[in-house]
Amino acid sequence: MRRTEPGRGPVGHGPVRYGPPLPDQGLPLLPELTAVLSAAAGRPDAVPLGGSPALLDASCGYWDRRGLPTTPDRVAAAPGAPALLLALTAAIGGDVLLPRPCAAWWEPEARALGRSVFHIPTPAECGGVPDSYALLETVRRIRDEGGDPRLLVLCVADDPTATVAPPELVHETVEAAAGEGLHLVSDETWRDTLHDPHDPVLLSPAEMLPDRVTVVTDLAGPFLPPGWPAAVARFPADGIGGGLRDRVLDVLTALGARVATPVAAAAAYALDEPGPVSERLAGAVRLHARLAAAAHRAVIAAGALALPPRAGRHLYVDLAPLRPALTAHGVGDAQELEDFLTARLGLPAPGGHRFGDDLGALRFRLSTGLFLGTADEEREQALTAPDPLELPHVDSALTLFGSALEDLR
Repeated sequence: MRRTEPGRGPVGHGPVRYGPPLPDQGLPLLPELTAVLSAAAGRPDAVPLGGSPALLDASCGYWDRRGLPTTPDRVAAAPGAPALLLALTAAIGGDVLLPRPCAAWWEPEARALGRSVFHIPTPAECGGVPDSYALLETVRRIRDEGGDPRLLVLCVADDPTATVAPPELVHETVEAAAGEGLHLVSDETWRDTLHDPHDPVLLSPAEMLPDRVTVVTDLAGPFLPPGWPAAVARFPADGIGGGLRDRVLDVLTALGARVATPVAAAAAYALDEPGPVSERLAGAVRLHARLAAAAHRAVIAAGALALPPRAGRHLYVDLAPLRPALTAHGVGDAQELEDFLTARLGLPAPGGHRFGDDLGALRFRLSTGLFLGTADEEREQALTAPDPLELPHVDSALTLFGSALEDLR
């Protein structure tokens, strides 16, 4: 029998408060990044709350190159995107709207502040951006029941589904949100990890609605290892942007949420996108795109379901067609699926309930970095090999994954 905790029901079932981390690159550290961090490790000065001038300037250049002109007085940095989202949620107030499924770290930020959270279905072809009609209906229902919806968080290049929302859907949803007076937070952590940078086209909500969208990017997505927490937020240039940034800085100050000095130096270097950083990112994206495509083929061959992965280092798998076999193994929900697959594969396989999905659905997120091996030499080989899928350790890991699913048919 499972233990219980107050307010939670059985451990591992019901509300999940702590989600899995962002999918890691699984690659050796870039020497140039390590050198910059090491050089700054001897500095005793603390980075100002909200980021150092160098980090803010580098952030502006990063967004300028992506068609989002930015000035330092509209940027803030924090030790990870969760701190930024918590500060934004506190500053904006009201109820929070999230797509279903969504990044595992979004909902805990709102819950920690005692805010009500409402999940909205996404269309069949992608995740990260809610269906516009479902959004309008949810907002109407919340207000009819006395609620106060103010904030919509979305993710065009999505975690956990690894999809990219088409521009027409982004247009419809952003227009619907604007019509209802919602502020949007666009999590663009994965925008630089598109498997094909030209198909599909990524449209940032900030390009559509510049005065009502705050962009958040966790640098663990494109540039930094997860152990070096740093994230940046871009606030609207007009309208409420200045006041919102000030309120966010107030919250970050109360939390003492400043980026560590060595990490800030590494983040500023990465955001400038010098040759070594750009080359490593491009190589990592190519590698994980190959791994994701191979894992997707294995999922489909086993009779399971998954949308084709188009961004990031992960894919989102639905084992509903294999439910009869899973039931025979005592698997009836996402937590039991997580436990079963983690033991069977020897790899973390967080269930969909950790991403706001239905507990009863048999879905899980798979990180492609898990196929790269455990030694730095193996991972370096995968990065530089003409065909990483032909490496014995990569082929073995993918074969094990495919066989585990085939056995459930």
